[in-house]
Amino acid sequence: MDGTPTVAISGVPDPLPEGLVVLDVREPVEWQYGHIEGALHIPMSELPGRTDELPDAQTLVVCKVGARSARVVAWLVQQGRDAVNLDGGLLEWEAAGRAMVSETGQPPVVV
Repeated sequence: MDGTPTVAISGVPDPLPEGLVVLDVREPVEWQYGHIEGALHIPMSELPGRTDELPDAQTLVVCKVGARSARVVAWLVQQGRDAVNLDGGLLEWEAAGRAMVSETGQPPVVV
């Protein structure tokens, strides 16, 4: 994907390593239905004004399929950040049986 740092789900340790920041760039309704526990939620459109909320640490960026997160990773790398895109996004995360949580009171799903 055009040189954007990317990792497949098979390359993501389970459990996630201590100190790794997971940044979810999906819209609020998507987040509400299912996300990675402990992830930081900043929708892609809000990120330029909220980069100060990002810890200075390696960041795994996720969205539904990996397209929005790839754009965000490219931008973050231009800003000097250590960021990597999750190839296949949360659909791959869910398909791999990785844990998620929801804010709906229902089992988590990727929407």
